[in-house]
Parts: sequence; structure tokens; C-alpha cells
Amino acid sequence: MKVKISQFILKLFGWKYVGDIPTEKKAVVIAAPHTSNWDFVWGKLAFVAHSINTTVLMKKEFFFFPLGAIFRSMGVMPIDRSKKSNLTDQLAEEFAKRDELYLSLSPEGTRSRRPVWKRGFYFIALKANVPILLGDLNYETKTMSFLETFYPTGDVEADMAYIKSRYKNSKPKYPELFSTGD
Repeated sequence: MKVKISQFILKLFGWKYVGDIPTEKKAVVIAAPHTSNWDFVWGKLAFVAHSINTTVLMKKEFFFFPLGAIFRSMGVMPIDRSKKSNLTDQLAEEFAKRDELYLSLSPEGTRSRRPVWKRGFYFIALKANVPILLGDLNYETKTMSFLETFYPTGDVEADMAYIKSRYKNSKPKYPELFSTGD
């Protein structure tokens, strides 16, 4: 039922997924460019429309009744930032515990302009030994796609430069807020 509803909503608003659906069972999915709260809505609908479960992170403070139950049903994982433990290690352990996990993150870490992307997604993928799926939302054509399945090499500078280069032609909702660091 959720699949059909998601497909209907995407079609109603003119959005479509183009390209192949990834076959990996575990991956860090980066969603860029991230300039609007709508990015989450369209991306989540696309995953649901293709029966792919995704997980996103949110501060545990938002998990109060009734929002906690709603967020968990949507694949949102609460994160306790007050703990001294390393989030990268926690998430790598989560990958190890599960048979399937798509962890969706924004490399910018915000909807504001950020020329220097955060690298947490990279280190999580490297530590968990999973690929990074490069997801793209194109507001000009109302299409969603995966640009590539990227396997981190451990050369963070070269890999980050390459990943950012794949988004040079992206068409975000608010282009003035997007930067690949040029």
C-alpha cells in the first residue's frame, strides 16, 4: 500500500526516478545537493516507491510522544550526541548487526551553503566497509537518480574531490545554497 501511495504522490507532483536501482544490501547514501526540506520528502518517497528501506539520523531530543513512534516508522534513528562514544563507530556497528541498511545522509550537514562538506559519511562507509551511493535530486527535470556506487579508497582528499565533482551539474531547489567547494 505504501509503495502505491508513494508512486502516486511522485507522479502527481511530476517526479520520476531514472536509472538503475542499486543492488547493494548495505550502503551509505548521500543525498546532494541538500538545499530544502523537500529533498527528504522526494527522496524518501522514491525509496518507498521502490520498496527500499532507508534510515536517516535525527537528534534523540525529537523522539518524544507521539513523534518518536512516527519517526521510527519512517526509518529515523535517534542519535544521542551527549554520549562520549564515537558516532562513526556506533554506525559501523549498526551496519555489522544488520543484513540490510541504507543510511541516508547529507554531505553538507545542513540546508545552508557549505563549501566544505562534512566527511562523516565517508568515514562511516570506510569503517563499515560499505559503498557510498551518490544520490542526486534534479529540480529542473524533477528526476532522482544515483550517479554512481562509489567505494572509498582511504585517500580522503582525492575521494572527496572526486565525489564532489560528480555533483557539478546538479540542479538543486535553491542553487545559490549549493557548493561543491569551487
